[in-house]
Amino acid sequence: MEFFWILMVLIGVAAGAAIGWFARAARTTGSEAEAARATAEAAALREALERSEQRAREAAERDRAERQEQTLRAQRDSAVMQALSPVRESLQRMQQRVDEMQRERTEQFGQVSEQLRAAHALDQQLRATTEQLAGALRSNTTRGVWGETQLRRIVESAGLIARVDFDEQSSISSDAGSGRPDMLVHLPGGTSIAVDAKAPLAAFLDAEAIPTTATGDDAARRAELMQRHVKAVRAHIDALAKKAYWAGLDASPEFVVCFIPSESVLSAALAEDPGLLEYAFAKRVALASPVNLWAVLKTVAYSWSQQEVSSEAKTLFDLGNQLYERLGALAGKADDMRRAIERTIDSYNGLVGSLESRVLVTARKFPGIDASKLESTRAPKTIDTPVRRVSAPELLSAELSPEAS
Repeated sequence: MEFFWILMVLIGVAAGAAIGWFARAARTTGSEAEAARATAEAAALREALERSEQRAREAAERDRAERQEQTLRAQRDSAVMQALSPVRESLQRMQQRVDEMQRERTEQFGQVSEQLRAAHALDQQLRATTEQLAGALRSNTTRGVWGETQLRRIVESAGLIARVDFDEQSSISSDAGSGRPDMLVHLPGGTSIAVDAKAPLAAFLDAEAIPTTATGDDAARRAELMQRHVKAVRAHIDALAKKAYWAGLDASPEFVVCFIPSESVLSAALAEDPGLLEYAFAKRVALASPVNLWAVLKTVAYSWSQQEVSSEAKTLFDLGNQLYERLGALAGKADDMRRAIERTIDSYNGLVGSLESRVLVTARKFPGIDASKLESTRAPKTIDTPVRRVSAPELLSAELSPEAS
C-alpha cells in the first residue's frame, strides 16, 4: 500500500512539473497556439494523473481488502485447526493403531503361511500313509487282522472281559458243517452270539480313490465300483448265512453278526442299495458297524453286571436267612442254659436252707461242741438275683423254629 502512495506522489510531482514547464514555455514564446496546446496537454496530464490516483486508490483498496481477507482467512484457519485438533490427535492415534494392526497382520500372515506349509506337509504325509493303508487293506490277510483288531477294541471298550464274556476263534460244529467265527459273545443264561469281522473292501477302496465330484468316465467308473462293492457285501452275507453258526450253539439267537469295521464302508453300501438291510435280515445276518455294535455289546455288559448283582443279592439273602435261623438256635441254647442255671440256683438255695435249718441245728446238739466256734462258722448265702430271660421278639420267635428245638 505504501508503494501506491509513493507512486501517486511521484506522478503528481511529475504532472505539476510538466504543467509548469508548459506554462513557462507558453509565456516565453508568446504563441497562443502553443499555449493552447500546452494547456490541453496539461489538462490531459491532469486527467491522467487523476486516473492514476484513482487506480492507485483502487489498488490500495484492493490490497487492504485482500489483507483483511487474508487476516480473516488466517483466523478461520486457526479456529478450524483448533477445532480439529482433537480430530487430528484421534487420527494420529488411529494411524498408529493401523500401523500396529498392519504389523500384526503381517506377522499373522507369516504364521498362517507357516501353518499352511505345515498342514500341506502333513496332508502329503497323511496321503502317503492312507495310500499305504489302502494298499495293505487290499490283502485278505491284512484285512482280516484289521477287522479282528477293531472288533477286539470295541468289545473291550464296551466292558467285556476276554475268555470270560467272549472267546475268539472258537470252533463250532453243526449240521451245516464246522466253522470258526472270529468271536463268540456270551450272553446271560448260557447263550452266545457269533460275530464275524471279515468285510469286502477292494471295490470300495477303488471307488474312494475317485472323487465324488468326478464327471464323465470317472463318475461312471465310480458308480460301477460301488455296485461291485454292494455285490461283494451281498455275497459275504450269503456266505455267512450258509455257515449257520447259531445251529452249533446251545439256545443261541438264530442270527450271526456281520461286523464291518468302518462306518463309511457300511453306509456307502446302504446308500447304494437301501434294501441291503432287509436282504441281510432275511438271511439271518445282522450288519453291524462299530457304533451300533458297541451299543449292543454295552447292553450285554450291563446285563452281565445286573446278573452279577442279582446273584450277589440272592447269596446275601440266603446268608441272611441262614444267619437268622442260627441266631434262633443260639437263643434256644441260651434259654436252656438259663433253665439249667435256675435249677442250679434252686438246688443251691435248697442246700443252704437244709444246711441252716437241719444240719447246723442237729450239730449244735452234740455234747462237747463249742457253740461259740460253731456260731462263728459262716453259712453260705442264698442267691436271690433272677436269671435274665430273652426278650427280643426275633429271638423269642426263633425259639419256636425247628432248629432251635
